[in-house]
Parts: sequence; C-alpha cells; structure tokens
Amino acid sequence: MRIAVLGATGRVGRLVAEQALDRGHEVVALVRSPQRYAPPARGGVEVRQADVTRPQEFPELADVDVLVSALGISKGDGPGTLLAGARLVAGLPVRTLWLGALGSGASTGAGGGIYHGVLKLFVGKELAEKGAADTIVLAGGATVFHAPDLRVGEVGAARRNVPLAQYPRPLLPPHASRATVAALMLDEAEAPTAGAGILVPTAGAA
Repeated sequence: MRIAVLGATGRVGRLVAEQALDRGHEVVALVRSPQRYAPPARGGVEVRQADVTRPQEFPELADVDVLVSALGISKGDGPGTLLAGARLVAGLPVRTLWLGALGSGASTGAGGGIYHGVLKLFVGKELAEKGAADTIVLAGGATVFHAPDLRVGEVGAARRNVPLAQYPRPLLPPHASRATVAALMLDEAEAPTAGAGILVPTAGAA
C-alpha cells in the first residue's frame, strides 16, 4: 500500500511514517519544509512539499492509496490553518484518515468531566476550529480519529478503535500513547471500518 502522511514532521505523523515502513508500505511524506524533514535512516520515504495554505501548489496524490493526516495547529500558525487543511483534504480524490481530538465537536464531553475541564483550560481556543475542521472532512468522506490525551509510550497490545457512539464515558481522563494512535490509524488504513465516521483510538479495552 502507498500511504501519504500529511504532517509527517509532527510527533504522531513521524510515527505513522515509521510504522508504515515497518509494515512494508511505501510512504509519501507531505511536509511544508522538506529541508527541515529528517526521513527515517532506513529510507523508503518519498518527500513532497505540501503547504495546506497554498492549495494551488499542493502535490498530486493520484498514486496514493490512502492519506493519513496528522495535521495540527503548530506554533506560529494563525487561526484558520487547520480549516484550510480540512477544506483541501476534503476535496482530494483519495481515502483519508484525519487526526482530531477527543472532546472537540461531536465528542464534546465524551472524555468525562475532568478531561473536558483540562482540555478547555489548555486548548480551549483551538477546540472550535478542531470541531469545524472535523465537520468539513467528515462531509468529504474521511474517517476521523478523536484521540484522547497523547503521551510517550509503546504501542498498546490491546489497542482498538471504538466508534464514538459506542465509546463509554470514562471517569478518569483517558489517554493513549502517540505510538498507539499511529498504529490504530494504520490498522484502519489496512482494514477500513464500514461507515466509521468518528473513531476513538484506545490503548486497551474500552
């Protein structure tokens, strides 16, 4: 499978690219500044310059089987960058997996009261844009991952994707390792869930 990774310089995007190579896939890294991207030492990654704020210059992806977007709001990005990315991605003729955040948009409150309070405190200004971006890509047919608090760690052995409608509201703030979320996005790329809509990546039984 040929997998394009948007946001390949980010912490989740980099893991998606590395794990995809480990699984034997071909990887196309879509990055804003190719000169700042250090591909895995073992090679196997094609790098293409891709800036979502310049859609007229966005590279063709006709040779790609699936696009995994780990696009986020980076330091220095102004309001609307994530929305620009969502609009661009929604118009691409390629199956798309989009990384969002649990507690935004359709999953507001799904992480429990404590989690929601902490989320509003630290990323409150971004929640509205994240939710609006999700709406755009969902309308374009993407599968959206509402990831909980992301941490450093190994891939969870009991990982699974849970449809948002079936996700039980936890008492304690949920979390997962970035490596686990990357693995679950690749699991979905390899074996799509029919009518997935929004999935919540979990580290264990949920």
